[in-house]
Parts: sequence; C-alpha cells; structure tokens
Amino acid sequence: MMVLTDLNRKERARVKDFSSVNELVHCRLIHLGLKEDAEVCIKQKLPFGGPCLIETCGQCMSIRLNDAKKIRIEKI
Repeated sequence: MMVLTDLNRKERARVKDFSSVNELVHCRLIHLGLKEDAEVCIKQKLPFGGPCLIETCGQCMSIRLNDAKKIRIEKI
C-alpha cells in the first residue's frame, strides 16, 4: 500500500489508514476533516523535507513530512 508522500502534485487518492500518526495529530486531522475513505489531493510538496500541502473535503491543510509518511492511501 502507498503512503501520502508517494503521490505527485495534483494526484488524487483515498485515505485508507492513518492510525499510526501521533494521537494528538490524529485527533487534529479528524477535526480538520481528514477521515478514512476521504479523497485527498497533493497541492504542493515543499523541498528539503518540508511539509506537504494537501486538500481534502474542500479544505487545504499542511502536514509535516513525517506525519504524511504514516498516512496510508490508495490511488484513485
């Protein structure tokens, strides 16, 4: 299975699991609208290990690279 950082810009995928993310971050992502089976799109990846800008449910959010590597996805 792929992780969020495997996607290129403007590619879409469905979130399959993000339970391995830190508990506090997991809770915040849920409050921001990220949930299992939600569609996500990579808007931008910043260089040198910077955060990823993603869009889900019509909302953009930025996540740390380490957290994005723990979000399992399935390409659409």
